[in-house]
Amino acid sequence: MNLLRFSSRLKNDFIDYKNIYFLRKFITIQGKILPRHLTKLSSKQHRILVKSIKQSRIIGLLPFISKELL
Repeated sequence: MNLLRFSSRLKNDFIDYKNIYFLRKFITIQGKILPRHLTKLSSKQHRILVKSIKQSRIIGLLPFISKELL
């Protein structure tokens, strides 16, 4: 389920909670998830992206906030 391919944005990348370098592209410096109209994703892709980002934050792969702001 988390291995959905992007249709037009990025063809070779998968949405997966372990792929933190890919997920960081969709997070701002403050740690907020970019909205759908900026990322040009479909609603299904964005739901999977948000779920993967939240899952990787809970596991500890991604921070909730940036250390640069502290």
